[in-house]
Amino acid sequence: MNNDQFEGKWKQIKGDFKKKYGKITDDEYKEAEGDMDKLAGKMQEKYGKSKEDVKKEIDNW
Repeated sequence: MNNDQFEGKWKQIKGDFKKKYGKITDDEYKEAEGDMDKLAGKMQEKYGKSKEDVKKEIDNW
């Protein structure tokens, strides 16, 4: 999934991300606001996952 696709789907999947990744704050979600790279960075930071693992998870959404 590229950044444009992710941005388009962001509003649909935002709630699911919040449920699954509760360590990421609302402010951090607002900061990412549809930017896959920013969200991936937050996921890496909070959950200690590799960039490849995060990318796979995002692509699966």
